Amino acid sequence: MNIAILGYGLEGKSIEKYFQKKGDSVDIFADFPLKKPLDPKKYDFIFRSPSIPIHKLPKNVLAKINSSTNYFFAFCPVPIIGVTGTKGKGTTCTMITKLLEALGKKPHLVGNIGEPALDHLDELPKNSLDDIVVFELSSFQLWDLKKSPNVSVVLRIEPDHLNVHKNFDDYVSAKANIVRRQSQFESTIYFKNNADTVKIADQSPAEKFAYPISRKSKILKDLLDALPLVGEHNKENLEAALLAVYAYFKPVTKKVTFNEFLKENQKVLKSAIKTITPLPHHIELVRELNHVKYYDDSFCTVFPALDVALKSFGNTPVVLIAGGSSKGTDLTPSKNAIFKNKHLKKAILIGETAPEFARGEDPEKYILAGTDFKKAIKTAREIAESIGKDAVVLLSPAAASFDMFKSYKDRGDQFKKIVKSLK
Repeated sequence: MNIAILGYGLEGKSIEKYFQKKGDSVDIFADFPLKKPLDPKKYDFIFRSPSIPIHKLPKNVLAKINSSTNYFFAFCPVPIIGVTGTKGKGTTCTMITKLLEALGKKPHLVGNIGEPALDHLDELPKNSLDDIVVFELSSFQLWDLKKSPNVSVVLRIEPDHLNVHKNFDDYVSAKANIVRRQSQFESTIYFKNNADTVKIADQSPAEKFAYPISRKSKILKDLLDALPLVGEHNKENLEAALLAVYAYFKPVTKKVTFNEFLKENQKVLKSAIKTITPLPHHIELVRELNHVKYYDDSFCTVFPALDVALKSFGNTPVVLIAGGSSKGTDLTPSKNAIFKNKHLKKAILIGETAPEFARGEDPEKYILAGTDFKKAIKTAREIAESIGKDAVVLLSPAAASFDMFKSYKDRGDQFKKIVKSLK
């Protein structure tokens, strides 16, 4: 076969490797918009990398477009649990994976958090009763999805990636493909306190399970209390994970209720939950120095992640480092979360969005640090140590990283390096 690949990031390279192994001819179109002519008639498949916008593709190319996600779903021989949402996908996928492993299954974690899905497709056994794929799905991967997962998890939805999607409606519509093509025999887990998540869940013909769940069950409370991660949002992620695992086992357990499932497996589940640790750059404790704790939440690039991060520390005084490059979203919710927080002592604002964050706010509540990251951290340290009691320095930017760093990982790694060098 003749294959064309649009975009040459991690997934583009994975597609190339997969089809070259099969002896197919592969042409790479790394740049978008296209810098060299592409004749669709020459190719059996044209694969779109996730970040290539559907609505910007020429019509003659769009007619032949495919994606590695669609290809994987079409040929995957085992069940798939898919997880989407604006934030929390990686953590929830990790939780699901650990719970499945504890219950004797063989989960394969792929997508944004794991390795590209095609890297694992040929390894999956046919007719296996134990193997299962846990797939973290972004809006870019869901944009043109033709088949939905067996169990779909829809976390909280907020505006994001509006610099790539046409608008917020397009973003929500892409997310909804995770449930649109389910059957009545499959399952949807959804966050009931978010209107856009509910809107997506309503499009699913599958059996639905909503969370947050009532905490009246002593067993559920015991399991949630065993979670080592900070923040109510992580307990909610765990509820979603527990429901997803229950939904997967439900066809086998038949009449067993959710609480009965938890009771039957409480010991095993609790042991697995205790081993869950924060993902890198997700409200990750870096160190404690002079009664100040430093947390790396560089993965926070939009409002909901900032909101949950600030709420994770209760009454503890917080010195926040925020700002970066724009993703085209309205910064008002983030500004409200920052400047209306009673426990915020000072916001150290960096990067391109710093002036917008500061506009109209009390100058006593923020410091503009420009692009000097070391200075920002040093200033945050001085303020936190001057508080005179335990305090937190939190890097939670609520913005992308590309104005000052290579990626959110680079931003988090630099934060860790500087913090660990403090004397």
